[in-house]
Amino acid sequence: MHPAFSVIFLTTLIGVGQGLFLALFTSQVYSLGQLLPTQNSQTFYGYGILFTLVFMVLGMFAVLFHLGRPERAWRSMAMWRTSWLSREVILLPIVMTLMALYGLSHYLDLTKPLFTISGVLPVDLTLLIGLVTAILVFLLFAVTGMIYAVIKFIPEWSSPYTLINFSLFGLASGFMAAAAFSAALQHNLTNFFMFWAALFTVLSLITRSMSLWRNSKVGIPSTLQTAIGIKHPNIRQTSQGSMGGSFNTREFNHGKSDSFIRNIRLGFYILVFLIPLALLALSVLSNAPFLVLLAFVSQYAGLVIERWYFFAEASHPQNLYYSANAKG
Repeated sequence: MHPAFSVIFLTTLIGVGQGLFLALFTSQVYSLGQLLPTQNSQTFYGYGILFTLVFMVLGMFAVLFHLGRPERAWRSMAMWRTSWLSREVILLPIVMTLMALYGLSHYLDLTKPLFTISGVLPVDLTLLIGLVTAILVFLLFAVTGMIYAVIKFIPEWSSPYTLINFSLFGLASGFMAAAAFSAALQHNLTNFFMFWAALFTVLSLITRSMSLWRNSKVGIPSTLQTAIGIKHPNIRQTSQGSMGGSFNTREFNHGKSDSFIRNIRLGFYILVFLIPLALLALSVLSNAPFLVLLAFVSQYAGLVIERWYFFAEASHPQNLYYSANAKG
């Protein structure tokens, strides 16, 4: 398929925002369990959530370029009973609102315990809001992945790996952003975030490699007959009826060479996995926190390329009918 950069930036940016929120909330939970030092609510969590919302808002802004009539975007919510896209459109602003409330409650220092669990775990307003938000963030990962995983006629997407990779890439980039944020503040949580960023990066490397191996073996389930709904045994396209291209040949085929696609695949492996992991290791060995920022920049750039590849590798069945023009 022809990748749309508006959707590429939407999915990658909100993925960073979701992962960054989970990183911040995880550090709060660890602090409550006295596994990490207690952090300043206003500077660390307040500004950290502001940083998170920047990614989320940029992602939503990017998708406006994908809409022919942006003023009618609200109508995308109407099919929530059957459409995963509608569910994402509904869930996304709810998650962003809860994120804002979480950051605001920290900024206003509303951290007085409401009650205590087992006499040792104080529960305040920020923890309750954060817990609800974290659950919905994981649900948003699943909903976004299901938009593509439920499309049975595109075998590259119709797999549990789609949900897994959307989630792991979001977690890896989010914790990487948290490490960069912590390093910029010269904070004592940088190594904590770096460890989780490295772990999620390695896990995403494994699962993405498994999905690529699976996709290289999977066959196209459609035929010319099923693609156009005609049972005649001998069907072939000789002309699409016009001198130039059409919407179908432009939007459902990326038009790139096989060597270009191979280079894209190699490029996102280097930028998403190899360079960030190497920079994190160098940062630990040399005590150079600015390398963490470079690791995040590299990984996000690689994720944009990876998401382009994700859309480009999809084999839409309509290309069976338009193959003569699309490959020309």
